Amino acid sequence: MLLTKSQLAKANEKELNQAAEAIKAEITKRASNAKEKVLKELKAVAAKHGVSLESLIGKAPRTAAKPVRGAKKAGGKTGAKVAAKYANPSNPAQTWTGRGRQPLWVGEQLTAGKNLEDLLIAK
Repeated sequence: MLLTKSQLAKANEKELNQAAEAIKAEITKRASNAKEKVLKELKAVAAKHGVSLESLIGKAPRTAAKPVRGAKKAGGKTGAKVAAKYANPSNPAQTWTGRGRQPLWVGEQLTAGKNLEDLLIAK
């Protein structure tokens, strides 16, 4: 099934896709066969020395399916909302809990000479 350059140039899209799939399947098959051969050889060497391959390297882990992108993992961020600790004196609607990155207005207030205690919300 090897195709020459001229055969590739004459092939339609369907034929090219079929050839690509056949090539991918053969590459996968050869890689799998190579791994099986190496594993068999390693087991033989280990047995020759009176040990099992599993006792040397442990059992091969089963390959788990990759998690779906964006899926939530168990035990994720499930904390309660934290009350605001600081407020912008010029716009009290702008608040900050004191956690995470400082909002721009906090930086502006600090640059203007105020300190964080001046921005605390009175209780």
